[in-house]
Amino acid sequence: MSEARNTLRFIDGEVSRELSGFDPTLTILDWLRLGERRMGTKEGCAEGDCGACTVVVGRLVGRRVEYRAINACIAPLASLDGRRLITVEHVKAGGNLHPVQQAMVERHGSQCGFCTPGIVMSLFALWLNESEANEERIEDALAGNLCRCTGYVPIIAAAREMFERGRAAKEAWTARSTDIAERLALLQDERRLEIVKGSRRFVAPASLDDFAKFYARHPDATILAGATDVGLWITKEMRLLDTVLHPGRITALEAVVEEEHAFVFGAMTSLADAAKPLGHMHPHLAELFRRFGGEQIRNAGTLGGNVANGSPIGDLPPALIALGATVTLRREDRRRELPLEKFFIAYRRQDRHPGEFVESVRVPKLGATSLFHASKVSKRFDEDISAVCAAFRLTLDANGHVAEARLTYGGMAATPKRAPIAEGSLVGKAWNELSAEEAALALERDFEPIDDWRASARYRMRCAQNLLQRFAVESCEAETQTRVAGPLARHHVRSAGAEASFSGGL
Repeated sequence: MSEARNTLRFIDGEVSRELSGFDPTLTILDWLRLGERRMGTKEGCAEGDCGACTVVVGRLVGRRVEYRAINACIAPLASLDGRRLITVEHVKAGGNLHPVQQAMVERHGSQCGFCTPGIVMSLFALWLNESEANEERIEDALAGNLCRCTGYVPIIAAAREMFERGRAAKEAWTARSTDIAERLALLQDERRLEIVKGSRRFVAPASLDDFAKFYARHPDATILAGATDVGLWITKEMRLLDTVLHPGRITALEAVVEEEHAFVFGAMTSLADAAKPLGHMHPHLAELFRRFGGEQIRNAGTLGGNVANGSPIGDLPPALIALGATVTLRREDRRRELPLEKFFIAYRRQDRHPGEFVESVRVPKLGATSLFHASKVSKRFDEDISAVCAAFRLTLDANGHVAEARLTYGGMAATPKRAPIAEGSLVGKAWNELSAEEAALALERDFEPIDDWRASARYRMRCAQNLLQRFAVESCEAETQTRVAGPLARHHVRSAGAEASFSGGL
């Protein structure tokens, strides 16, 4: 194994920092507020929902620095190793308001002010990464920031104005990027980071082999990827995790490889990065990714973590199973590949041996004769967990008959699950609304959904059936509009007893 380093090294604004001896699961937010007494970053929900804690983190990608907004309330401080942290205090430079802040002032984008620092940081990240943005893009950037005062109209107006105001400031930030990249490059090394306090520790290997060896010897360690779920164990359940194993320094796990007939994603590929190739493959996938919490969650959350978490209401597994995805598991130097649907055994249980971890996910591309559909039904359009998530893929023969059917649901069972009886009812038949109706009735033999606070069993079954029938309408009657286009796409529409969330622009 590689030599260990017990000092966290990162750039805090413009200042190089080295820290050690802190609590291994201390969050960025608690370090800022309780340790540094920097009160600009707020705590609202402590679970990555409200965005009041938003900060921007820069990481070295090749020779450039890539900046993204994340939730500081659930991100461990130790995950900043080799990176740059920017908080709202850093945005105001030389005593002058940043163009983002000035636009918020002049457009009256703040009332009570509690959420304002987080909104400023989300808009700052948008300003850093893009030269302009339309209203829909601005709304996406702000979807992870909750404001109960302004109604967002003045905030969106400020976002439009910041691009005009910020041209000179953008040039200054760009000019500094080379220096920051060089400083971050000096912080990269092959030593394993170990932050230890008492019997507890945070371990971040720099190589995939070191990660595999460590986990094989410490199979009880908690793997923390993007912290969008494990972070809540710390902030909400107050768990004391003995050994946290973080793969965030392993660039090999972030690789996205395009093959002739598939994409292969390293387990640490962020949801934001996975959304690009998969969203290009089909617009429903783009919409599904867009509704993964706020942008801060998509920037931190990982594809492998979403799969390994094993939640029955995870949004991505149904779509991946419908596409025929496979998962590669690794223990030390041994690997095995299995269909993703076989990875899920029971509630929160996966086919994963002690010391074995998700290394990559292979997702086949859609064929020319394939039809695909994905839908998410939730109480709120943005930032909400699914009541039902559905994904369907059909392969048609030359006569328009179903040669293969993959109908997958989340929220209908203890795991993401295919509907074999409904699938069998479709194979060999012409794909139309009648065959879809028959398959929808067969779903009652495939699933026995539960009642909980998110949805009743009856509601879930009705949604599952209606979504399959909507797939038939959309694919067989192109002239029939089932989704609301444009800005109205963010509103819920009740249809045939199911509250269906519609995708913008589809």
